[in-house]
Amino acid sequence: MHRVDVLADAGEVWRALTEGVSLREWCAPDADIRARQGGFFRASVDRVTELEAHIEVFEAGKRMRLMYLPSKALPPSQSVMVEDFILEAVPGGTIVRLLASGLSSSAQWDTQYRRLRTSWHAALARLKVFVEKKLKPGGAA
Repeated sequence: MHRVDVLADAGEVWRALTEGVSLREWCAPDADIRARQGGFFRASVDRVTELEAHIEVFEAGKRMRLMYLPSKALPPSQSVMVEDFILEAVPGGTIVRLLASGLSSSAQWDTQYRRLRTSWHAALARLKVFVEKKLKPGGAA
């Protein structure tokens, strides 16, 4: 689980998560998304391993669940990797939670787990800076 508090309204954070141009700014230069239920998400969050996911749940402004497709770049697994982005509007900003499940507990996954955990931690920090800077006078648009 990751949590980041962003000093911006949930609509701004949601747009950064679901608009391709913004996603490429803070997540990965090659990221792509078709932001809708049944759509897709594709990125190399760790800048090495390209992952593609089906968007299983899409509640505009609130929640997006990604179910990752099998990848030859990942160790074999009997489970499906899932990531849930949950936004909560709070006074003065938005809490962004990223909950992950379905990662294998086998030793083959140790490196990939650390890589994904570290990469998403850094990516969410970039999301925070991207959205907050964009909203400041003179910030990037």
